[in-house]
Amino acid sequence: MSVRVAVLTVSDRGEAGRRRDTSGDALADWVERQGYQLSGREIVPDETDLIAAVLVRWADDRVADLIITTGGTGLGPRDVTPEATRAVLEREAPGIAEALRADGRDNTPYSVLSRGTAGIRGATLIVNLPGGTSGVRDGIITLSPIVEHAARLLRGELTEH
Repeated sequence: MSVRVAVLTVSDRGEAGRRRDTSGDALADWVERQGYQLSGREIVPDETDLIAAVLVRWADDRVADLIITTGGTGLGPRDVTPEATRAVLEREAPGIAEALRADGRDNTPYSVLSRGTAGIRGATLIVNLPGGTSGVRDGIITLSPIVEHAARLLRGELTEH
């Protein structure tokens, strides 16, 4: 199944060119390994309005079936990705965010500090992952089994469930 995936990295330093986007690279590599299409990739600073604008553009223009954000989900004062995401969601998918945190605990107790969320805008699933490469790797292990099924559901296709 062809799934279009867009990757949004949220990082002040990454956007300013002072930090390599390793988490975005890890996501892009995963997209390629899965045989999916990387339909968008951007880096924005930790600014609610800029994050929300990209999410809205990609979802409303049907650029992607799945948008994965990386970064800005922690407890820091500039970590605003969950707030920007919630502002544009039409429906939340709390089970995804809960699974990401729970599965991440196998590798680090800090996974519970992630405030990431997940949900739907239009026919697009939006999922927040942490900014660290290890958090992204853990996240894609959790997401991999559900991506195609979720895309089919959002497209209105009949599924076996």
